[in-house]
Amino acid sequence: MSNDTTEETHDHVVPGSDNEPDTADVRGYDFRGEFDFDDLLDSYATTGFQATHLAEGIEISKKMQDDDATIYLTCTSNIISSGLREVVASLIREGYVDVLITTSGSLTEDVIKSARPFKMGEWQADEAELREQGINRLGNIYVPSDRYVWLEQYLYDFFDDFFADEQVRTPTAFARELGERLDDENSVLKQAADHDVPVYCPALTDAEVGNFLYYYKQANDVDIGIEILDDYDKLIEQGLLADTTGLIAVGDGVPKHHAIMTNLFRGGADYVVYISTGMEGDGSLSGAPPDEAVSWGKIKEQETNYTQIEAEATLVFPLLAAAAFHNRDD
Repeated sequence: MSNDTTEETHDHVVPGSDNEPDTADVRGYDFRGEFDFDDLLDSYATTGFQATHLAEGIEISKKMQDDDATIYLTCTSNIISSGLREVVASLIREGYVDVLITTSGSLTEDVIKSARPFKMGEWQADEAELREQGINRLGNIYVPSDRYVWLEQYLYDFFDDFFADEQVRTPTAFARELGERLDDENSVLKQAADHDVPVYCPALTDAEVGNFLYYYKQANDVDIGIEILDDYDKLIEQGLLADTTGLIAVGDGVPKHHAIMTNLFRGGADYVVYISTGMEGDGSLSGAPPDEAVSWGKIKEQETNYTQIEAEATLVFPLLAAAAFHNRDD
């Protein structure tokens, strides 16, 4: 092979460049010396990959507070199934959340956990044997069926009072009055009721609550109902009245979209952080990243006002809550 050919192939393998990106150096945490947890999280900004997205999410969450934004927190029921229930409750208790949007399963499981705990289990289990034992599996979390037997009676007693004076109620009223009855400081519904944070649940019937509402209505032959449009009106109005809005979506689905859809009426949310494992490639709502919402006008387009942390929530949401809210050092 000639020298000219060798030089040509070398240029393909090792292309030269005189351009130096005007960005920070990639550098992780230096564990020499005394360990500092805040410095560790700060180092995420230059660690790369999803660590850097988490650092962006922390900074955006701080900006929400600095701008006195109305903060929307959305979460799916698996968040309440896990130990993240305590994280959500703490954010509401400390006054960091103005609006909670969630699913019917969250309400169901928050009420159950206020009286009876969920138990740690195994990912790999004999499903038929669990069924025989009356144990339901949520990943590596077990929920014995007797929890739902207890819940049915609890809700029947609650329904008697809830529908006594008004036969058509709203999901926010349902969540608030449930929370007022609970005696568990780790309850999301109790903290929301105690601190006047509305809990919106646009798909209230999509869990055991819906099943028991159906059975209660049939057994008592009463014309009861749940009205969702009144809540939608209030959620839109709350966004319109807010000077600035911020959204932290833990998980995807209806809660996330309900928040960005109602922010559409005010020209989009000002700050947004998604924590998601949804896949964009299938075109689903759950997989839709925040920049897609910009195209719909649901999120305002600014250079650094939104990010998506592509990670499982139990790994990163406590870190975000700690660094951006509970343990701010600025």
